[in-house]
Amino acid sequence: MSRPTKRRRWRTSQAMLARARQLRREQTPAEALLWEHLRNRRLKGLKFRRQHPVGRFVADFYCAQHRLIVELDGAVHRMQGEYDALRTEELERDGYRVIRFTDNQVERDLEWVLERIAEACEG
Repeated sequence: MSRPTKRRRWRTSQAMLARARQLRREQTPAEALLWEHLRNRRLKGLKFRRQHPVGRFVADFYCAQHRLIVELDGAVHRMQGEYDALRTEELERDGYRVIRFTDNQVERDLEWVLERIAEACEG
C-alpha cells in the first residue's frame, strides 16, 4: 500500500503578506473585473481568494477547495514567459492546478473565462 504524498506546508513571511496586500490594492482592471465575478462565491458557490500567498508566490486568484490557481497575464508577462512556465511547473509539482488567461481574454470574453474556471473546478 503506497503512502499518500506529503504536501509542503509553507509559513508565509510578513514580507509576503505585505506584498499580497499591496497587490490587492493595486489590482489591474482585468483583475478587478474578474474578481467581481469570483468574490462572495458568485461563481457556482466556489470560494476564491485574490492575491493569495501560495508557497513562495502570490497567486492572482486561488480556490483552496480545488487547489486551483487562476493567473491573469498582462503586458509584463510577455517578457517573462520562461519565469511563468517555471513558476507553473513548481506549483504543479506541489499539487496545485494552474490555469492562465490574458487580461485581453478577461476583458473581451469574460463569460468564456468564467466557464473555463468552473470547468477546471469540476474536473
